[in-house]
Amino acid sequence: MRRMRRLRSSGAMRSLVQETRIHRQQLVYPIFVTEGENMKNPVASMPGIFQYSIDRLDELCKEIRERGVQNLLIFGIPAHKDERGSQAYARDGITQRAIRYLKEQNPEFLVIADVCLCEYTSHGHCGLVDGCHILNDETLPLLTEMSVSLAKAGADLIAPSDMMDGRVAAIRRGLDAAGFVDIPIMSYSAKYASGYYGPFREAAHSAPGFGDRKTYQMDPPNVREALREMEADIEEGADILMVKPGLAYLDVLRAASQRFDYPMAVYNVSGEYAMVKAAAAQGWIDERRIVMENMLAMKRAGADIIITYHALDVAGWLEDE
Repeated sequence: MRRMRRLRSSGAMRSLVQETRIHRQQLVYPIFVTEGENMKNPVASMPGIFQYSIDRLDELCKEIRERGVQNLLIFGIPAHKDERGSQAYARDGITQRAIRYLKEQNPEFLVIADVCLCEYTSHGHCGLVDGCHILNDETLPLLTEMSVSLAKAGADLIAPSDMMDGRVAAIRRGLDAAGFVDIPIMSYSAKYASGYYGPFREAAHSAPGFGDRKTYQMDPPNVREALREMEADIEEGADILMVKPGLAYLDVLRAASQRFDYPMAVYNVSGEYAMVKAAAAQGWIDERRIVMENMLAMKRAGADIIITYHALDVAGWLEDE
C-alpha cells in the first residue's frame, strides 16, 4: 500500500520534505511616518501598528533589526495637504526626511518608497482632479518628480501605487534622466479597487474626499486585465510586479507568476491584517497558525516578496522554529 503518511510522521520528517518555506529576507514591513515630535499614534483598526514621528523611529528600527527584517515600505503623512499634493515631491517633505534619517541610521535597511499622491492631496485621490474626473496624463509629471525626489533622499526602490496609465514609463525616464538608472521599480501592477483597504486609509489619512477609485484601480472580477496591466508595466520598464490585495486575489498572483518570469510581490493588506487581529482578540482563532498559513498560501501562489503588517511577528515565529 502507498502510505503518504510516512512523510508526515514527525516534525523533523515534515520539515525534511517541506515544499514551501518563508524566509525573513522575503518580508517587507510597511511603516507610517508622521509630522510632529514624540509621536507614536496607535492605528485603532490595526492593533500593533503605529504612526511614528521621525524622532521616535529609533525604537521601531531597533525592533525591526532584532526580528531580522531588513525591508521597509514607507508611507508619509504630511501636516499640509493641497490639491496638487505638493508635499509628495518636496525636498523637505515628511517622507523624504524620514528616508534620509532611516538610511543614515540604518544603512543596511532596504527602503522602498511608495509613490502616490493620495496621502498628500486635499481631495484624497491618487492623481490630479478636474471636478470629479481624475486626470491621468497630467498626474504623470508629479509622480515622476516624486520618484526622483525620493530617490535623491536615499530610497532603494520606487513603488508606484497610483494606477495611472503610463506611470512606470514616465518614472523610468525621470529616474534615468536624473542619474538613477540603477534604482528599480516595483509596480503595483494589479491593484484592485478593494474593500480591504479601509484600515490603511485610517493609518495614512488617505480616504478619498469624494467618489471612489474604481475608474483607475482594477475591477475585482477581472484576471486577464491584470495580466495585461502587468505586461504593459514590463514593457514600460518595471523590475518587480505586484498583486494587491493578497488573499482574495491568489488566483491572480498564481496566473501572473506562471506567465511572467519576473519577481512577484504580493501585499497582504490592512483589512486582511485587521480581520486576523480582531478574530484573535476574541479568541476565535490561533493567530500564529492562521498568519503562517496565510503567508504560505501567498508563497505557494507564486510570491517572491510578501509585504505584510505581520512581518515582525512572522520573523519572530520563524526564529522559534
